[in-house]
Amino acid sequence: MKRAKDYIIFPLDVPTEKAAKAYIELLSGSVGMFKVGLELFIRCGSRVVDFIHSQTAARVFLDLKLHDIPATVGRAMAGIADLNVAFATVHVGETSRMLEAAVEGSSGKVGILGVTVLTSVSAKSLESAGYRPVFYDDVPQLVLLRAQQAREAGCAGVICSGQEAGQIKEKFGKDFLAVTPGIRPAWTVNAKEDQRRITTPAQAISAGADYLVIGRPIRDAADPRQAAVRIAEEIEAAF
Repeated sequence: MKRAKDYIIFPLDVPTEKAAKAYIELLSGSVGMFKVGLELFIRCGSRVVDFIHSQTAARVFLDLKLHDIPATVGRAMAGIADLNVAFATVHVGETSRMLEAAVEGSSGKVGILGVTVLTSVSAKSLESAGYRPVFYDDVPQLVLLRAQQAREAGCAGVICSGQEAGQIKEKFGKDFLAVTPGIRPAWTVNAKEDQRRITTPAQAISAGADYLVIGRPIRDAADPRQAAVRIAEEIEAAF
């Protein structure tokens, strides 16, 4: 049975292997999964993935956000599939063939998650990038369009904000995963926040999110382990 802590993905957004290992050791019993992103993977490669597997019962989410020609993405995903990670990410970009190549390359060993619209992206950002008004006036519509591309390509789910998780579930069903970053407990939100589409853990869970990527509220807390426990209690209450 999935426990409250299993919903929590802690991103190891740190610049050194030493710092990553410190958080892994500190939080291994308080979160369900560790996210290894581009910065850390470039620094230390698969060593950090191996460390998580050898020292904890937590799973690994490799968040490299692949975006390249289909052949390159397929070969890269074949390499990722050998690392025994739970999930890996690919941008939902210009062509569905890239997503299909990622799914094919995974050989069913890793769940492919499509990155729809980054939670740091606002309507103004989309307008500046040349998107049509139908999309920058209604960001969830763009998220749903990209989620449909990911679903049709065979992805296990998508990365979306908690504000869109409910729509994802309603349209694509409970088995299509919604993994939500931009999660901020009410006791941590501040005016300097650079994420634009944020929700609380309770709101995201109530909307149907399957996993919550929660970094700063844990990492910046005086007691990161206790912060993770507090968030798990908020998730439990949302059940």
